[in-house]
Amino acid sequence: MRILKKIYYFLVFSNLLIALAAYVQCGLTYLILNKSPNSFVLAIEGTATLLLYNFSILLSKPKKPQESPYLRTRWIFKNEWLLWTTSILAFGLLTYALMQVHMYTLLFLAGIGMLSLGYTLPLFKINGVRSGLRQLPGLKLFHIALIWSLSSVGLPVIQLWAEGNQLDWYSANYLGIAKIIFLLLCTLPFDIRDIRQDSYYHLKTIPNMLGEKKAIRLCYILVLIHSVLVLCSPYDNGIVIGLFLTNLIVVLAMRFVIFQRIERYHYVYLLDMALIVQFLICGLTLYIV
Repeated sequence: MRILKKIYYFLVFSNLLIALAAYVQCGLTYLILNKSPNSFVLAIEGTATLLLYNFSILLSKPKKPQESPYLRTRWIFKNEWLLWTTSILAFGLLTYALMQVHMYTLLFLAGIGMLSLGYTLPLFKINGVRSGLRQLPGLKLFHIALIWSLSSVGLPVIQLWAEGNQLDWYSANYLGIAKIIFLLLCTLPFDIRDIRQDSYYHLKTIPNMLGEKKAIRLCYILVLIHSVLVLCSPYDNGIVIGLFLTNLIVVLAMRFVIFQRIERYHYVYLLDMALIVQFLICGLTLYIV
């Protein structure tokens, strides 16, 4: 058990867990649409996610990281060499993968990048003050879900289309919408955990506006909405069963682990694990059914 715990913390702290989650969520799109995966698109998704999370941490390095109250912060900057090493390797692989995909895919990626930058950079005037989109009340959650949906669903779909594959556009768009709902329910508990921290930085997240109890109820409502979308989806029975089973696991995790220990900083990362579990379960149920 202690070994598993160490592995879990290592994957969380090194950002390898979230990178792997992005990688398999991209793979899930190919699985659901019944298309052969493009290894370069998968590599772009995984490495770009790893770089994004690594550099966001490195840029926010506190003056005295070893005095931080957060175990994750202390661990990361004690092992800062690991982040730089994985970042250099990821950058090399990302550069190579980008040279192997279609120009339309690169243009789509550029659009996602601009949307991501618009969240943090002071490109807009809001109430006469220059700021990023992050200052708009409640936008943080939807921005993250949209970016993830565009990258994990839109990216492989654009590459498939550019390569001349026949696509069921209804299924692809349906998946993009359903993915946004699933990512909302997986991301909202992070904001619930960070209510006090977001208040300190004057970020008006949904939990800040609703309160903790109502935000928790919203998580369960989102699971219900996603489950209805899954049951009404045009996908194979194996995929439907896999997605629905994943929702049941997420509900159990939120009810008996995450929301029972919301003050415990690292339990919420189980929802990153759920993104990986969803792919594994769908692959298994599709094979069985």
